[in-house]
Amino acid sequence: MISSLTEEDVAERTVKQPRNLTVRKASMRDIGPILEVINDYAAKGIMLPRTEFEMSENMRDFSVVYSGGELLGCGALHFYSPTMGEVRSLAVAERAKTMGVGRLVVETLVKEAVEYELDAIFAFTYVPGFFSKVGFDEVERGELPLKAWKDCLRCPKFQSCDEIAVLRVLNPERWEISPAEPGPWEQGLLVQLPTIRKSALPQ
Repeated sequence: MISSLTEEDVAERTVKQPRNLTVRKASMRDIGPILEVINDYAAKGIMLPRTEFEMSENMRDFSVVYSGGELLGCGALHFYSPTMGEVRSLAVAERAKTMGVGRLVVETLVKEAVEYELDAIFAFTYVPGFFSKVGFDEVERGELPLKAWKDCLRCPKFQSCDEIAVLRVLNPERWEISPAEPGPWEQGLLVQLPTIRKSALPQ
């Protein structure tokens, strides 16, 4: 369970986005507010619960959105290989629903992934429609790197997971398939090649 987003977040914004939004990398002082948002959703069975220890280990992955002194949303970019990362722990405060905070967090994480020269990022979600609007495509979840599943082992839905895997290709040139040349995954440049259902490559 990666994201707290629901169909409500996919809808067009009905509330005017606050002008005083601050988007930044998270710091240790954000652990409390992030835990409050994530564990509120965990109590409803939507996300995995997190502890202060886990957050302390992973705070450098997180970006946050604030309005004044109030946390409106958070998300993390977790690296799995030199070329691949995952968007995870994406959560939006209840009062920030339909404000576009979820999109803002994802766009911030995508920008970070580009800065780190990742070739692709993926996520597990219940709302592929939301991720489709920010450039992701559905993929076969079983073809993602096996180590991406390590958090799933402690999920109560592990044996009957119904989340959908989505992928956004950031460097199409390294994902092109040429019959005359081995693909980048065969050259050891990528960790497995997900099969994109809807091509992300330029026509």
